[in-house]
Amino acid sequence: MESTGVKTFKSDVEAADALVVAYKALKAEIGKVIIGQEDVVEKLLISLFCKGHTLLVGVPGLAKTLLISTLSEVLDLKFSRIQFTPDLMPGDILGSEILEIDNETNHKYFKFIKGPIFANMILADEINRTPPKTQAALLEAMQERRVSIAGQTHVLSAPFFVLATQNPIEQEGTYPLPEAQLDRFMFNVKVDYPTFEEEMAVVKSTTSDQQVKLRAIMTGEDIIAFQQLVRKVPVADNVISYAVKLVASTRINTPGSPDFVKDLLSWGAGPRASQYLILGAKAHALLKGKYAPDIEDVKAIAVPVLRHRIVPSFTAEADGITADDIIHRLMKAS
Repeated sequence: MESTGVKTFKSDVEAADALVVAYKALKAEIGKVIIGQEDVVEKLLISLFCKGHTLLVGVPGLAKTLLISTLSEVLDLKFSRIQFTPDLMPGDILGSEILEIDNETNHKYFKFIKGPIFANMILADEINRTPPKTQAALLEAMQERRVSIAGQTHVLSAPFFVLATQNPIEQEGTYPLPEAQLDRFMFNVKVDYPTFEEEMAVVKSTTSDQQVKLRAIMTGEDIIAFQQLVRKVPVADNVISYAVKLVASTRINTPGSPDFVKDLLSWGAGPRASQYLILGAKAHALLKGKYAPDIEDVKAIAVPVLRHRIVPSFTAEADGITADDIIHRLMKAS
């Protein structure tokens, strides 16, 4: 396995340079299986390096599951897939205690059997198809990075990264995530259809007998080191000011917000959006070979950070104005 060996670097600058090299290697390796979707891959890695979680929204057949499993291979992480269904219970995710008997002493005791949440990378497939009680069990684990069963706390291994998927078309029999739970995802990433050329390449590669062997580029320890590196990246006050003002402008009661905000938005983003804008900008800058983010880095990740944290009004929906449209208008106005 090829590892970046980031822990051996003498300075943060050398570690940042190593991250750029590793990022290019990751993209090349993922590109052996996943054709296109470069922006999606970039957002997933930014979220990972920021200790965030990502919600992927796209119609079936766009290789969301394949992308996530491929990412787990090139990152050498323990991968677990949870298929969310209406009958899924919290214990099916977190694990449960079972009663066992010692054959020698006949002593009865409870043994904890870990659920699929005990992995480094979790695919929560079609998260909106399971009832709120089960959704909440997963989302609590995402937030706390530990689970409590029968009064015992079990810490989840680092790195811990949840990728949830949703189908935006078929909504019958689903349980939409409330805004408060959506807020726990750093990014809401839309997975679009491939271009004609990309789909041609997909069809050629998937209808042949070609076998692709992937190599791991990073270890879990490398990822943790890069997560720590992101936190150390300095940010100028004007960049922080831009991020905070952008988030504040989504709130209808903020003085100085554009006039269209009151008409097009029912609810704005909270402080967590500002935090993720800065963290995401730091990681985005590092992946682009910069040692500190600027306003353009904030703008580059603003849409996936904000699109699930703002609620368009009935007026906006009636006029066909989406959350993405509003965010772009806010960035132009700022």
